[in-house]
Amino acid sequence: MSSAPSVSYSMTVRLEVPAGGTAVSQITTVVESSGGSVTGLDVTASGHERLRIDVTIAASSTAHADDIVSRLREIEGVTLGKVSDRTFLMHLGGKIEMSAKHPIRNRDDLSMIYTPGVARVCTQIAEHPEDARRLTIKRNSVAVVTDGSAVLGLGNIGPQAALPVMEGKAALFKRFAGIDAWPICLDTQDSDAIVEIVKGIAPGFSGINLEDISAPRCFEIEARLRKAVDIPVFHDDQHGTAIVVLSALYNALRVVEKSIEDVRVVMSGAGAAGTAILKLLLEAGVRHAVVADIHGVVHGGRADLNDGSEDPTLRWIADNTNPEGVTGTLKEAVVGADVFIGVSAPDVLDGTDVARMADGAIVFALANPDPEVDPAVARETAAVVATGRSDFPNQINNVLVFPGVFRGLLDAQSRSVDDRMMLAAARALADVVSRDELNPNYVVPSVFNEKVSGAVADAVRNAARAAEGEEEPAVAVAPRPGEG
Repeated sequence: MSSAPSVSYSMTVRLEVPAGGTAVSQITTVVESSGGSVTGLDVTASGHERLRIDVTIAASSTAHADDIVSRLREIEGVTLGKVSDRTFLMHLGGKIEMSAKHPIRNRDDLSMIYTPGVARVCTQIAEHPEDARRLTIKRNSVAVVTDGSAVLGLGNIGPQAALPVMEGKAALFKRFAGIDAWPICLDTQDSDAIVEIVKGIAPGFSGINLEDISAPRCFEIEARLRKAVDIPVFHDDQHGTAIVVLSALYNALRVVEKSIEDVRVVMSGAGAAGTAILKLLLEAGVRHAVVADIHGVVHGGRADLNDGSEDPTLRWIADNTNPEGVTGTLKEAVVGADVFIGVSAPDVLDGTDVARMADGAIVFALANPDPEVDPAVARETAAVVATGRSDFPNQINNVLVFPGVFRGLLDAQSRSVDDRMMLAAARALADVVSRDELNPNYVVPSVFNEKVSGAVADAVRNAARAAEGEEEPAVAVAPRPGEG
């Protein structure tokens, strides 16, 4: 599937051209004939003989951008100047910064913000540790922790190369939930070391967001940290994805008027995201789930689950899914299925496979950048299609939930996060899409919908307080029509 021009590969090219003639129109023609898109054209200097023009262009890849620049260089009378990659420009010097909440204008300010006045506050916290949330940034701080072992689709690129992603995550926390998040990139991939380091830094934070840590280590690290620290630990690659998928499924089932308890779900992918999605779906009421990995359908009789060296995660999947005892390949398993959810690899299915699913089929093909099946092809027979991409309807994007989830946890001063809170988040996100708005191309709201973060935060906060016996959750968890 060829990629369309994207702002991710946007560049600004400075050109000098003759003041008269057709050079300007030639520039646009060359870009568009090369498959690019001109998104801006600004004259930055003008003379009798020459014009200086900054042309902003969207390409589909780095190689595509280089090809467009080469073709622009070949236009007669055009002189190529500076070429600026707009994405790299946005990252120069990093994307986040720390700023003080109070001005330091004179000696009095200095004495209260720092020494000697700060000593009184330190003493107060030493005597009453619970006041750290009230008197320090702890109350609004989340650590975004990675070891760089599973970054986006890039793999094990290490902690320094992971830092731009963690900065981006911190920026999203601030933008969508007002949370101060701090990138913590660890130069170790030893699970014991990661657990000890995070335990050591935990006193300065009210939540830990684990990010881009490879499976199966991420399961162990999260489980150990949840027992070791008294603040919520949330692996977004697992649980953020799971919450958005469940939310989208709630609404997709409303569109096709099917019940979550009755549908047959087939999943492709048994890694961190796939396992978390599966567990949350089961908590939400899914009864008929089948999971396939690179070796085919996971079932109790599979050879690699009975050779003494089986993966404990796969064993758990085999023991908790596939009640009908389905075997064989993914393509065989999806025949007659109501729902397909892919968090695996590109092009594992085709249009014929989707056509063999049940009437009113739901397809969530979430591999990025190339999904498990071409979305355009899937839409020919499926009722609802979602992807992880921004250039198709129904984008499954974790930013829809992780800011609101942590906002709710921090506001509730929660010490943990559990399935009830995640179910509440999924329901609240689904409810952002009203019945009047709901249609096959709109089962998840936009990440810029102003209701999203607040709705998720309210639901999680209420569920967290209910878990501690403070009050009942305000978000209903009973199924609505079409969900059983």
